[in-house]
Amino acid sequence: MRALVITAQVPPDQAVGNSINLVHDWPEPAAPGPGQALVRTLASALNHLDLWVAHGVPGLNLTYPRISGSDACGMVESVGAGVDAAWVGKRVILNAATDVTPFARPNDPPASSLAPAFELIGEHHHGTLAEKFVAPVDNLAPIGNDTDPTIAAAFGLTSLTAYSMMTTKAGLRPGQLVLVTGIGGGVALAALAIAAHLGCPVAVTSRHQWKLDRAKQLGAGLTVLDTGQDWSKEVRAWSAGRGVDLAVDSSGKATHIKCIKSLARGGTYVTPGCTSGHDAVTDLARIFWNQLRILGSTMGSNTEFAEIAALFRAGSLRPVIDNVFTPEQGAEAYARLESSEQFGKVVVRW
Repeated sequence: MRALVITAQVPPDQAVGNSINLVHDWPEPAAPGPGQALVRTLASALNHLDLWVAHGVPGLNLTYPRISGSDACGMVESVGAGVDAAWVGKRVILNAATDVTPFARPNDPPASSLAPAFELIGEHHHGTLAEKFVAPVDNLAPIGNDTDPTIAAAFGLTSLTAYSMMTTKAGLRPGQLVLVTGIGGGVALAALAIAAHLGCPVAVTSRHQWKLDRAKQLGAGLTVLDTGQDWSKEVRAWSAGRGVDLAVDSSGKATHIKCIKSLARGGTYVTPGCTSGHDAVTDLARIFWNQLRILGSTMGSNTEFAEIAALFRAGSLRPVIDNVFTPEQGAEAYARLESSEQFGKVVVRW
């Protein structure tokens, strides 16, 4: 089968696109096992994770060549033992996060505060940037066979990540004020869409004015051009001095302290990533005095995925598409993502 393959691990100072190759003879997946489905890919979408996989993920012994890709829309072709045959022929989207939480041991303490342990299709295992892939059927959600696969493929991982961190973990409520940094990326745009769906006024930041102009069209109430200034003053002025209830920040080091200074009393800072660096400087006095919460969030559960899939089917949430590429343009698709000039999701249509 055809597959977009990362031919070798890419040094951190080199472009990923140069190591992407479309092969025509990659082995097809094995027949689906118990609880699994074989999916014929209609479209795949890229995430920043695909660049990390190409460069190598610390702590993971990744081998190359390998296929990345953690987002897809496809048709179920066959299912394994124990799976309802009604899945066959359904158009589906994928939650790439598979729960691998270990079984409890006899002397383990209560695990009520523990988060699930996830492995990712497209990171730990070969992904969706190929003509077929196998996934647990519990990680699939039907979307309707008339749905545009390029739009559907762009929806899953970023929308699930934003939904889980904003609603489940941070407890966002309708009407609360939200700040989203780095608008233009998939998670940031999903966060804007979810906040707008809940009737929450949203402030966004970006280093690019054209991205802010696009975000304004999507419903952002305040747009802040980030030139390195302390823009928390602008955010607090927009909120009449109160501050925001929730700051969604996937940048990290460059924006963390500004987010903390933008929060209202009792507000929440949530991070799903740290693209500008992990070693941020914070303000502990402000955190304890204003009773702030700092949360980390990674992906989401199948239950949450079913909830956002229902919102997608209802037309309540839609992803933003930057560009759609053919498999033959796979290297260009990776290069587009790597440029950080995209606004929305980069998609490959098979």
